[in-house]
Amino acid sequence: MWKICKLITLFVLATVCHWGFATLFSYVGLSVNFMLVFAMAFCTVARLEIGYPVAFFCGLFLDFFGAKLFGNNAFSFTAAALVVYTLRERIDFASILPQIVMVFLTTCAVGVLNSLLLMRFTSSSLWPGTISLVGGAAVGAFLAPIVFAVVRFVWVDLSADEHL
Repeated sequence: MWKICKLITLFVLATVCHWGFATLFSYVGLSVNFMLVFAMAFCTVARLEIGYPVAFFCGLFLDFFGAKLFGNNAFSFTAAALVVYTLRERIDFASILPQIVMVFLTTCAVGVLNSLLLMRFTSSSLWPGTISLVGGAAVGAFLAPIVFAVVRFVWVDLSADEHL
């Protein structure tokens, strides 16, 4: 029960931060995807039985509020979770540099994947712009160490020091 409360708290915090950063940085033309950063941070500390559904739900949450292809964020966030779980045993995500690089590259890849999915299934395209995508990925990468630290602090049971 305690883990569910922690998960809900983290999700609400991520939602509020996503809304705030998306609004703030939209004035300068950057598309910051804070929910993706949260989902990737969560997948670095949670078991895959919990991380995949959380990543899917974060994407689905954004799909409910988007006017694009429904389900593209859910799919791309789950694909990003797959990347994190594939690399988690090989890369130390407790270090800052891997967090920054992984968030930057994955955010760019998710942006491209979302555009390709939109092109394939709706025969239309919606490209946020290279500057907007790369700039938003850079902002997300800059915020990643803070997000990873907060998620690790809240989620991981420090007395047992285990991934739950």
